[in-house]
Amino acid sequence: MERESEVKGRLTGRNVMSLNLNPVSVSDYRELARRRLPTQLFDYIDGGSYAEATLDDNVAAFRRLKLRQRVLRDVSTIDTSAEIFGTQWKIPAALAPVGFAGMYARRGEVQAAKAAEKFGVPFTLSTVGICAIEEVAKATSVPFWFQLYVIKDRGYARALMQRAHEAGCPVLVFTVDLAVLGARYRDTRNGMNTAMSLGKKLKVAMDFAKRPGWIRDVALGGKPLDFGNLREAVPNARGFGEFGAWVAQNLDPAMTWKDLEWVRANWPGKIIIKGVMDREDARLAMAEVAPEGIVVSNHGGRQLDGTPATLDALPAIREEVGDRTVLLLDGGIRSGLDIVKARARGADACLLGRAWAFALAAQGEAGVKAMLGTMRQEMHVAQALTGFTRARDIDSSAIA
Repeated sequence: MERESEVKGRLTGRNVMSLNLNPVSVSDYRELARRRLPTQLFDYIDGGSYAEATLDDNVAAFRRLKLRQRVLRDVSTIDTSAEIFGTQWKIPAALAPVGFAGMYARRGEVQAAKAAEKFGVPFTLSTVGICAIEEVAKATSVPFWFQLYVIKDRGYARALMQRAHEAGCPVLVFTVDLAVLGARYRDTRNGMNTAMSLGKKLKVAMDFAKRPGWIRDVALGGKPLDFGNLREAVPNARGFGEFGAWVAQNLDPAMTWKDLEWVRANWPGKIIIKGVMDREDARLAMAEVAPEGIVVSNHGGRQLDGTPATLDALPAIREEVGDRTVLLLDGGIRSGLDIVKARARGADACLLGRAWAFALAAQGEAGVKAMLGTMRQEMHVAQALTGFTRARDIDSSAIA
């Protein structure tokens, strides 16, 4: 399988000029992000854990799955929309929580939330976003979702949920696959999670200096570059290292399904459990928590390497939960065709992560909105040529 990283080797001369003027695919946005971001930041979002086998397989699973082309069916009217939790989405996809997004473009979470609002899909703010809940709420008029990690400091977790509720967030995305941090070797090589020698610090500084556009846009953007939602938790933090240390120390490896009763008791809105990859865990989630939604997710291949692709894990989980909860999928989604395939395999909708992060780094709010528009057009074509005029009707018969 050709990895996304191999695409950059073919982008030279006139192709690069065209790409800068008019990126279209997620791979285009990825290449622009690679050129514009310091290596540390690009590798943070682009990389996965260990050998990155699961990261690659998430993408490859969609390529392996083939659509069933049908002809001479009236497809003069195509509807790509979906209704999830009583709200209408322009396509069955929302923006997943992405940590550090405000490091990819100036106040990145705000830009992405505005793009999602203008296009017509939900945005999910990460606990470790650069922009705080209140900043995103002030910049938008449509309620966004909030993502929370399993945190030992229950008092601070409760405070975060209260802030999100007061900001109007209707959905809490509770991430459960981060009991411990996966080893991301790109980050280790780049010095993001280890102490650096003076020589390494100089190399990193030189790499950042090669990105003057990023420095002007982000580093000199005027507002603090920290984890906005955690300022009160680590009030005297002098850099991301201290924020990161607090997050690592507060991940709770002792938490079980029973502990999620506490989450239910402290969150008045809908709950989505993110990080389920096993049928038995899906059964337990429904028995212990009865969440309004489940995300089939392996954290984008950033936690346990060697797990199945999310698309491959999806059917068994759908069979287990039936229609009792909304089932979402993330990991490996790079086009509107992938969204159609996810629907055909049993997902009600998808969460987009790297796709919007690359577009944000490449062209900010406009890039995110344009990327979503491309996915909608790709869905339109895929639906027309598989004979499904409505996205809500896509089922397993769409697969060859």
